[in-house]
Amino acid sequence: MHKIIIAGFGGQGILLLGQLMAYSAMTEGKEVSWMPSYGPEMRGGTAYCSVIISDKAIASPIISSPDILVAMNKPSLNKFLSKARKGAYVFVNSSLIDVKTDREDINVIYVAANELAHTLGTEKAANIYMLGAINKVCGLIDGKNIYKGIEYAFGSKPRLIDLNKKIYDSAYKATNK
Repeated sequence: MHKIIIAGFGGQGILLLGQLMAYSAMTEGKEVSWMPSYGPEMRGGTAYCSVIISDKAIASPIISSPDILVAMNKPSLNKFLSKARKGAYVFVNSSLIDVKTDREDINVIYVAANELAHTLGTEKAANIYMLGAINKVCGLIDGKNIYKGIEYAFGSKPRLIDLNKKIYDSAYKATNK
């Protein structure tokens, strides 16, 4: 079972990233839970969602201590870092977060998601770049199912499908385990 919290500014595609992960895992036959945080956070504050991916039934969608944390901005890192369990993987968007964590009991992966997505065509896809890094390190979902998730998520904007697949692939290839 993987318990994931994804957090960032409203408008960074935080909820979309969570949906994409949940849908991709579901197409793989996994049990999933996706719970967004709605409210005033979506207008510039910290927006977040929780995703659980499991081979077995999920008893509760509530995550008190994630084993994967994705922080796309500094307020999100500040808010959720202390909740990450010992041994957790913490993905930090180093394009927007200029601090290093001093926790030695977690695995921190710094990814310049905004900068790297920008070099590939659009900074708006920093969330997809982060997905490639997460999947490379944690091996959550088969790549063909990530593609299905991208096709589903961008079905109403087909011109963005190939670009997002390219950004995902670039991140996956560039990330070291």
